[in-house]
Amino acid sequence: MTNNKTVVINEELATQHLQSIYPSIKNEITQLSSQNNFAGIIQATVNEIKILLQESKVCIVNRNIKMMDWLYRNGTQNVQLLIENLFVRSFNSFKKQSDVQQWQFLYQYMPVKFQEIYVKQTRVDEILFKKK
Repeated sequence: MTNNKTVVINEELATQHLQSIYPSIKNEITQLSSQNNFAGIIQATVNEIKILLQESKVCIVNRNIKMMDWLYRNGTQNVQLLIENLFVRSFNSFKKQSDVQQWQFLYQYMPVKFQEIYVKQTRVDEILFKKK
Protein backbone atom coordinates (compact mmCIF):
# COMPACT_ATOMS: atom_id res chain seq x y z
CA MET A 1 0.00 0.00 0.00
CA THR A 2 1.40 3.39 -0.95
CA ASN A 3 1.14 6.50 1.12
CA ASN A 4 -0.56 9.24 -0.91
CA LYS A 5 -0.16 11.82 1.84
CA THR A 6 1.09 15.09 0.35
CA VAL A 7 3.80 16.96 2.20
CA VAL A 8 3.15 20.68 2.40
CA ILE A 9 6.35 22.70 2.22
CA ASN A 10 6.56 25.33 4.94
CA GLU A 11 9.26 28.00 5.18
CA GLU A 12 11.63 25.72 7.11
CA LEU A 13 11.39 22.87 4.59
CA ALA A 14 11.61 25.31 1.69
CA THR A 15 14.79 26.72 3.22
CA GLN A 16 16.31 23.24 3.40
CA HIS A 17 15.50 22.64 -0.27
CA LEU A 18 16.91 26.03 -1.29
CA GLN A 19 20.15 25.29 0.57
CA SER A 20 20.61 22.19 -1.59
CA ILE A 21 19.59 23.95 -4.82
CA TYR A 22 21.92 26.91 -4.19
CA PRO A 23 25.08 25.56 -2.55
CA SER A 24 26.98 28.74 -3.47
CA ILE A 25 24.78 30.78 -1.11
CA LYS A 26 24.11 28.09 1.49
CA ASN A 27 25.80 30.11 4.25
CA GLU A 28 23.75 33.20 3.43
CA ILE A 29 20.55 31.13 3.42
CA THR A 30 21.52 29.59 6.78
CA GLN A 31 22.16 33.03 8.28
CA LEU A 32 18.87 34.42 6.99
CA SER A 33 17.07 31.32 8.24
CA SER A 34 18.46 31.83 11.74
CA GLN A 35 16.84 35.28 11.61
CA ASN A 36 13.53 33.79 10.37
CA ASN A 37 13.91 35.87 7.21
CA PHE A 38 12.34 33.73 4.49
CA ALA A 39 11.74 36.79 2.32
CA GLY A 40 15.48 37.48 2.50
CA ILE A 41 16.16 33.89 1.44
CA ILE A 42 13.95 34.27 -1.63
CA GLN A 43 15.70 37.57 -2.45
CA ALA A 44 19.09 35.85 -2.11
CA THR A 45 17.98 33.25 -4.68
CA VAL A 46 16.89 36.06 -7.02
CA ASN A 47 20.30 37.70 -6.64
CA GLU A 48 22.01 34.38 -7.37
CA ILE A 49 19.94 33.88 -10.51
CA LYS A 50 20.97 37.33 -11.70
CA ILE A 51 24.61 36.27 -11.32
CA LEU A 52 23.92 33.06 -13.23
CA LEU A 53 22.32 35.10 -16.02
CA GLN A 54 25.37 37.37 -16.17
CA GLU A 55 27.42 34.19 -16.64
CA SER A 56 24.99 33.02 -19.38
CA LYS A 57 24.08 29.90 -17.40
CA VAL A 58 20.54 29.87 -18.76
CA CYS A 59 20.02 26.12 -18.40
CA ILE A 60 20.88 26.30 -14.70
CA VAL A 61 18.54 29.27 -14.29
CA ASN A 62 15.79 27.31 -16.04
CA ARG A 63 16.31 24.37 -13.68
CA ASN A 64 16.26 26.69 -10.66
CA ILE A 65 13.00 28.28 -11.82
CA LYS A 66 11.46 24.82 -12.11
CA MET A 67 12.62 23.94 -8.61
CA MET A 68 11.05 27.15 -7.30
CA ASP A 69 7.85 26.13 -9.08
CA TRP A 70 7.93 22.80 -7.23
CA LEU A 71 8.26 24.69 -3.93
CA TYR A 72 5.43 26.98 -5.01
CA ARG A 73 3.07 24.14 -5.95
CA ASN A 74 3.75 22.28 -2.70
CA GLY A 75 4.19 25.30 -0.44
CA THR A 76 2.04 26.78 2.24
CA GLN A 77 0.10 29.91 1.39
CA ASN A 78 2.86 32.07 2.90
CA VAL A 79 5.56 30.31 0.84
CA GLN A 80 3.45 30.82 -2.28
CA LEU A 81 2.85 34.51 -1.58
CA LEU A 82 6.54 35.20 -1.04
CA ILE A 83 7.49 33.34 -4.21
CA GLU A 84 4.89 35.31 -6.18
CA ASN A 85 5.82 38.68 -4.71
CA LEU A 86 9.59 38.33 -4.73
CA PHE A 87 10.65 35.57 -7.12
CA VAL A 88 8.13 35.93 -9.94
CA ARG A 89 8.14 39.70 -9.51
CA SER A 90 11.87 39.61 -10.32
CA PHE A 91 11.24 38.22 -13.83
CA ASN A 92 11.25 41.77 -15.24
CA SER A 93 14.82 42.22 -14.05
CA PHE A 94 15.73 38.77 -15.42
CA LYS A 95 14.26 39.85 -18.77
CA LYS A 96 16.25 43.09 -18.77
CA GLN A 97 19.43 41.25 -17.87
CA SER A 98 19.02 38.58 -20.56
CA ASP A 99 19.41 38.90 -24.27
CA VAL A 100 16.31 38.20 -26.37
CA GLN A 101 17.14 34.54 -27.05
CA GLN A 102 17.94 33.81 -23.41
CA TRP A 103 14.68 35.35 -22.24
CA GLN A 104 12.68 33.50 -24.92
CA PHE A 105 14.27 30.23 -23.81
CA LEU A 106 13.53 30.90 -20.15
CA TYR A 107 9.97 32.01 -20.82
CA GLN A 108 9.26 29.12 -23.18
CA TYR A 109 10.19 26.56 -20.53
CA MET A 110 8.86 28.53 -17.57
CA PRO A 111 6.11 26.76 -15.65
CA VAL A 112 2.69 27.89 -16.89
CA LYS A 113 1.59 29.05 -13.44
CA PHE A 114 4.62 31.39 -13.24
CA GLN A 115 3.85 32.70 -16.74
CA GLU A 116 0.28 33.43 -15.66
CA ILE A 117 1.39 35.22 -12.49
CA TYR A 118 4.04 37.18 -14.41
CA VAL A 119 1.57 38.31 -17.09
CA LYS A 120 -0.97 39.34 -14.44
CA GLN A 121 1.67 41.29 -12.49
CA THR A 122 2.87 43.00 -15.67
CA ARG A 123 -0.67 44.05 -16.61
CA VAL A 124 -1.38 45.41 -13.13
CA ASP A 125 1.93 47.31 -13.15
CA GLU A 126 1.11 48.82 -16.54
CA ILE A 127 -2.24 50.05 -15.21
CA LEU A 128 -0.84 51.33 -11.90
CA PHE A 129 2.26 52.98 -13.31
CA LYS A 130 0.89 54.15 -16.63
CA LYS A 131 2.17 57.61 -17.42
CA LYS A 132 -0.53 60.16 -18.09
